[in-house]
Amino acid sequence: MNIARENSTLKPAISGVIGVPSSKTCGAPALRPRLDFLEFFAGSGLVAQAMKGIFHPVWANDNCAKKAAVYSANHPAENFHLDSISNVSGANLPAAPVAWASFPCQDLSLAGLAEGIHAARSGLVWEWLRVIDEMPQRPGLLVAENVAGLVSAADGTHYRALHQALTRRGYRVGAMLLDAARWLPQSRQRVFVVAVDERDQIPMALEDSGPNWLHPAPLRKAAMGLKGWVWWSLPEPGPRPHSLSDFVEWEAPYADPDTENRNIQLISPKHAKLLNSLPTEKTFVAPGYKRTRNGKQVLELRFDNLAGCLRTPEGGSSRQLLVIHANGKLRSRLLTVREAARLMGAPETYKLPGSYNDGYKAMGDAVAVPVARWLAEKLLLPLALATHG
Repeated sequence: MNIARENSTLKPAISGVIGVPSSKTCGAPALRPRLDFLEFFAGSGLVAQAMKGIFHPVWANDNCAKKAAVYSANHPAENFHLDSISNVSGANLPAAPVAWASFPCQDLSLAGLAEGIHAARSGLVWEWLRVIDEMPQRPGLLVAENVAGLVSAADGTHYRALHQALTRRGYRVGAMLLDAARWLPQSRQRVFVVAVDERDQIPMALEDSGPNWLHPAPLRKAAMGLKGWVWWSLPEPGPRPHSLSDFVEWEAPYADPDTENRNIQLISPKHAKLLNSLPTEKTFVAPGYKRTRNGKQVLELRFDNLAGCLRTPEGGSSRQLLVIHANGKLRSRLLTVREAARLMGAPETYKLPGSYNDGYKAMGDAVAVPVARWLAEKLLLPLALATHG
């Protein structure tokens, strides 16, 4: 792979201006360059949703027509490129200071076959880097997002391969593990890799001298001894404003009686006893997934008012169920598409065309909006303004 830098300018052009408040001008709008971004593996557009008012999308791609339909229903479609990244040429892309890639996770997920970052699907990250290499003006700021297995699987080997590929290209790199549960009632850990041109000065407030709340043990282990590593520093978010019960569509229909009865029978006796002991007037929701344990199918519930991590609905075990105690009875149904969208931080106005499975997949295979927005506001925007403003 050609990673020569002499023919590639890392600092891109920036177009236009937008107004932002400034205390120095008593509330009058200050002008700053419009900060564009490119989004690879854009899916259903939740990153673009998170970036609104911060970065301006000028190009996006995905190879899934159904996800493209969701993206286009909610964002300008003229810059969306429906095709495999393998067919994308960097020479044809517009210049932008930021490029985001939520590359496929199947080969890095603990729920998958864990074939690694060089396998067919997750290995598309190397196609992303090829495209970056081909750009006449490469972005000075790169973001790669994936599941926690990127840093925890194979003793961090997969992350280290990506990190070293980025440092060879002239970037300083750091990774963070953020759980959507800090913002939303969904347990969803994701790794965010942020790389910045090594020739740019990182503001002191954005870099720590060692690990902090962003760097749990698996990530610290993966980072050990790496050259060009950055301990990113971000403020912690405040208390989560909502619990799962706030996001439930209480009027949604339950499953048909036979399906509902089968679901209830799969609950462990311990959990069923706990639910049945609730007062008649108590309304309570417990989310769960069907699992096979010791050769038997069970419905594993959680009682912390958090949904489990949303996944794509490929196989019945990937569809999250809700068990609801209401009027002294246990009822059950699938999580609705709107509930899934709420758990990802999508606004109520976010359009989800297509079937139930289409909408569920669009949300289950996306990036939680407030997590991406927190990263954009607290790290990406300050970095972009410091290096390109």
